[in-house]
Amino acid sequence: MHDFCVDIIIPVYNAADHVERCIDSVLCNTFSEFNLIVIDDASPEAATRQLMGKLKDVDDQRITVLTNPENSGFVGTVNKGMTISTRDVVLLNSDTIVTKNWLKQLKQCAVSDQTIGTITPFSNNAEICSFPNFCQDNPVPDNPERIAQSLAAAEQAVYPEIPTAVGFCMYITRSLLDDVGNFNEQAFGRGYGEENDFCRRAVQAGYRNVLCDTAYVVHVGSRSFGLKNRRIANVICRCC
Repeated sequence: MHDFCVDIIIPVYNAADHVERCIDSVLCNTFSEFNLIVIDDASPEAATRQLMGKLKDVDDQRITVLTNPENSGFVGTVNKGMTISTRDVVLLNSDTIVTKNWLKQLKQCAVSDQTIGTITPFSNNAEICSFPNFCQDNPVPDNPERIAQSLAAAEQAVYPEIPTAVGFCMYITRSLLDDVGNFNEQAFGRGYGEENDFCRRAVQAGYRNVLCDTAYVVHVGSRSFGLKNRRIANVICRCC
């Protein structure tokens, strides 16, 4: 009923092992309609360049792989993806691991109210969307799927309003992008705080930022776009 196509945009800069794990989780655990747009921001790491080459050779029409000719930073890279898209988008950090039916839950949230502009799922490490401990970097759980299934099994979704989305996994409706434009690349340069600015512009335009309390996405909090590497638990995506 809610199986419309959404473009998933993954910006990449080095950290090939995390990127591969993220993409594998999307391909394993996304059962509703999507396109995957992977944009390498001129990574100097040989392993990442090799991974992008392998991904380009994958026989899957849903996958588009782009490489910036020179480093543009996070904001420029995701703006590129949002510009070539004509659909709702999900900005997904390369240090995330999605759980089964994550996108289905986000889509259901999106169609529940036309005033919803951005959606963020629960995660172990997502500031105001952290679970179980609010505004804390919780450890990567041993069994993320059990958490996801428990949240999805809740009697009724609430979709509480939040002041801003959290950029690790940020669903943005096309109507919002058409109304307020992309991230402010001139003001925020290579990135940090751009989603806060975007979400406040959304509110000014009459949209709401909400938490999808029926979805869960692991955020390792590692090296995506140069962030300091952290240890991760043994989380393995198994295609069934």
